[in-house]
Amino acid sequence: MLFSNLDLHIGPRDRLALIGRNGAGKTTLMKLIAGEIEADRGLYKVIPGTHIVMLEQDPDFSEYEKLIDFCLHGDDAPQAHAVEAIADQIGIDLRREAGSASGGEKRRAAICRAFASEPDLLLLDEPTNHLDLAAIEWLEDWLGRFRGAFIVISHDRTFLKRLTKQTLWLDRAKLRRNEIGFGGYEAWMEKIYAEEAHAAEKLDAKLKIEAHWLQHGVTARRKRNQGRLAKLAEMRERRAAMLGPAGTAKLSAASDETKTKTVINAEDISKSYGDRPIIERFSLRIQRGDRIGIVGANGTGKTTLIRLLTGEIEPDSGRVTRAKTLSGIVIDQQRKLLSPQKRVRDVLADGSDWIDVRGVRKHVQGYLKEFLFEPSLIDARVGTLSGGEQSRILLAREFAREANLLVLDEPTNDLDLETLDLLQEVIADYDGTVLIVSHDRDFLDRTVTLTLGLQGDGKVDIIAGGYADWEAKRDKRALKPAGKRKKKKAGQTSDNQPRKSKLSYKDQRDFDMLPARIDEIRGKIAAAEKELADPDLFTRAPERFEALTKEIEKLSQEKTAAEERWLEVAEEAETLGR
Repeated sequence: MLFSNLDLHIGPRDRLALIGRNGAGKTTLMKLIAGEIEADRGLYKVIPGTHIVMLEQDPDFSEYEKLIDFCLHGDDAPQAHAVEAIADQIGIDLRREAGSASGGEKRRAAICRAFASEPDLLLLDEPTNHLDLAAIEWLEDWLGRFRGAFIVISHDRTFLKRLTKQTLWLDRAKLRRNEIGFGGYEAWMEKIYAEEAHAAEKLDAKLKIEAHWLQHGVTARRKRNQGRLAKLAEMRERRAAMLGPAGTAKLSAASDETKTKTVINAEDISKSYGDRPIIERFSLRIQRGDRIGIVGANGTGKTTLIRLLTGEIEPDSGRVTRAKTLSGIVIDQQRKLLSPQKRVRDVLADGSDWIDVRGVRKHVQGYLKEFLFEPSLIDARVGTLSGGEQSRILLAREFAREANLLVLDEPTNDLDLETLDLLQEVIADYDGTVLIVSHDRDFLDRTVTLTLGLQGDGKVDIIAGGYADWEAKRDKRALKPAGKRKKKKAGQTSDNQPRKSKLSYKDQRDFDMLPARIDEIRGKIAAAEKELADPDLFTRAPERFEALTKEIEKLSQEKTAAEERWLEVAEEAETLGR
């Protein structure tokens, strides 16, 4: 049973994050909403004329010669000109052969078809998978302007925080809803778990086991990760001291020790393909224990840089030296390597009950628990697992191997948020060096000590810290003035007008009164949605059903306008030092 007695109403302007463990049934729920499959029981109703479009996690391109053929197939295909318009914006040539297209190109083509279909409700299953940072930012902008409703499943915390206004949490066969965006999800989750644990303590021993899981599993892991984030900040400070002239003097006394810790030393390396420079005069000394994130748009040379550092290819000029004891493994999330007919036991331990985890012998069932699996899954077929569960099995297998260098190529694809916390924990506890290629901004901020940012012109930024630190440098560089500007007099703005010292009467009134008005509107929406949740309402009183739907849409628009107006005056108040 994936879920039961589930009630859900979707309003015309909802921005819903759908959260849940891998295998909880998130994709199944989306397919139910899209009408692709039927529920075992219960009532499913859609207002006539509502156009629902689902962007699948792994759409099938095998029957199509070119990407454009996929976009325009079927009776419900969008207009060709609309597809081409989206393609121009997201940067994809739809005349490309589908068979040789990359995962990122296929994802872009699927987005073109979905968005050009002009949906009223858009269902997005891991939409950022295989997309580079530029495409993700474009996607965020498009969805921010989208006038319909959407539900999104994603592991990208930054993406969810920026876009969602409501949260659906599918947990242990139940669906909870809260009128908060993903930014408030973790605090809400912790509160629910704490309440359940408190209640379970008063019941029988069986429920106390559940209380123990709540207190020492999910919640304890999150608290440990908070400690690791503090440790990560210390590591970044130490790493920053090694970069640039300021750190040279400090480290001169420990130079011998630093050299013995070096695992990869790149000295003035360059690599070009034809006339195009990919890496240009790049130098970096990688220490034992470094966690290095590599970011940049597709085609800027991230894979080339990895191959240069690991010795898979040689530079055109310069030199890369590596420690003689260096041994690495690559985890690239290719689930195709997992045979669907194999059992979990076969993948992890070649059919045995025991597995060697970096020199330590462990029982397979115990090792499965470390990667958030029920021990009973030991004999399950790989083909019965969800995409995220298969990715987790792949991680468990590779992390068991002996190595002092890990190369993770897009490790976050298809993983749920809880598994990302686990992966963060495993990486933090790993003794060796880690190279991570990822477009998941939040994951990089939680994991890496050093970020290599590729600009596409051969130059590589070396930043102590995560993605946010690299983004701050990019923003600062973009805002740097081309020439000297005239110094403004105090009390004047750039257009020579006197600067305001306080809010106007209307602005002050909106600043004071809008929060209460927004709460009032939220209460009306909640009351209307509660009445609309009655499964018999549409049959018993279709006019009332339609009136409530229109009322919710109108209230949602009013709430959005009020929120935007309050943010506007709040920013002005902050500027004035309020």
